[in-house]
Order: sequence, then structure tokens, then C-alpha cells
Amino acid sequence: MTADSRCAPALSVRGVSHQFGPRKALNDVSFTVDAGDFTVLLGLNGAGKTTLFALITGLYHSGAGSIAVYGHDLRRDYLKGLAVIGAVFQQSTLDLDLTVEQNMYYHAALHGMAKSAAAPLIAAELERIGLADRRRERARQLSGGQRRRVELARALIHRPSLLLLDEPTVGLDVESRQFLLDHVRGLCAERRIAVLWATHLIDEADRDAKIVVLHKGQVLAAGPATGITEAAGASDLRGAFDLLIRQAGKAAP
Repeated sequence: MTADSRCAPALSVRGVSHQFGPRKALNDVSFTVDAGDFTVLLGLNGAGKTTLFALITGLYHSGAGSIAVYGHDLRRDYLKGLAVIGAVFQQSTLDLDLTVEQNMYYHAALHGMAKSAAAPLIAAELERIGLADRRRERARQLSGGQRRRVELARALIHRPSLLLLDEPTVGLDVESRQFLLDHVRGLCAERRIAVLWATHLIDEADRDAKIVVLHKGQVLAAGPATGITEAAGASDLRGAFDLLIRQAGKAAP
């Protein structure tokens, strides 16, 4: 990245709106994520989280507004922005008939990495997630939690600066959920990776996290978890979230 891009927010979403036919999925959404931030995009199912992730990863463009990744506007500098993004989507994207290692080499090739350059990075990431000894097994032989670990390790091979995770713990047991949370929080602290973690589970947002509350396509609140809680006059984030949702319901026409 250039000096200018390092000074820019890791992710800047400004006035983004998007609709599918007559249904508005996102309405004037704005927030930023800085380097090293663990930001939780918190919303009920249908809030627009997956739509927003699709826009950030360039699956399609927003109807209005702008999205920039380290200063690279995704409409003008799509490839430069995408090059520094790592993503774990809600639906698994592993090829179950390939080995763990083959899945990871395929991802590296998509990012233009030579096998010789990718090999030590793949080995290091598999070691960090505790699956180095399973690298030659087919992905279908792994448990759901282990597959998620592989998807996370795969997303990190090209050393992204922004990591996107869309409901990454759905269907996982408590131990697997906690492993992913701890591992990703460690990446923020150790590598200064910016993280946007989308979830409907409030307990995945601790007191140190930054929060963006998304409801029916609109941002109801954004900022540190403690600030949102205090502004709502609630005793905890769950209480603040419930209050924001109720107030939004009363304000709706």
C-alpha cells in the first residue's frame, strides 16, 4: 500500500443504498473501520448484512453512495481494493473433494501467488489454526468447525489488511465459536488487520469492540460498545440493542 492509502480508513462506507426491485435492502449506510479495529456489524437476520458484504467484495455495485478500501474506491480501483481484502462468507466455499492444502493453493493462485511463495504461508496459517496435520485430508473429512478454521486460514494467505466475516460462527459449537473469535481478535492486535465481523449474536461483541447496529437496511448506532450502551441508558449491549430495535419499530411508518 502507498503512504496515502495507509492513512486512509481500512474501510469507508458512505451513503450506501441498494435495492432489489422495489425492496430497499440498504438505506444511506455510513460507517468506517480503521486498521486494527474489531468492528461488529450487528443485526437481526434480514438486516442487510450479507448485501453489504456483497457490495464490499464487489459482487455488485451499490445503487448510491461509495465504498473505499484503504482509499481505493471500489468503482474506480476495484482490483486494488479487492487485493487487500480477505473474506469468509456465510455459506462455505471450500471444495469438499479437494484436500485442505489444495483448497488453499487454489486460493493463492487466484491471487497470483506462485506455489513456491504460497507454500510457507499456507504451512504457517495451518499451524496457527492447529490443522497442519490434516493438510492432506479432503475437506469433507473435517468437522464444521475445522472447515471454518480452514476458510479463515485460506482468507489470510495473501496477507490481507481487511478481513470480512459474514456470520462465521453459524452452526458451530461453543468451542469452535470461541476459537474463531479469539483467533480473529489476535489478528487485530498482532497484525493490525481491520476486521468487520457480521453477526446476529450479541455475545460475539465484547465491551472492547466497535459496533455498527444495522436494522432493516439502516444504521441505528455506530461506535464503541460502551458508548452505545451508555447513550441508550441501558445496562448492557443487549439492552441497548433491544431498545434501538423497538424505537426503530415505533418510528417506522
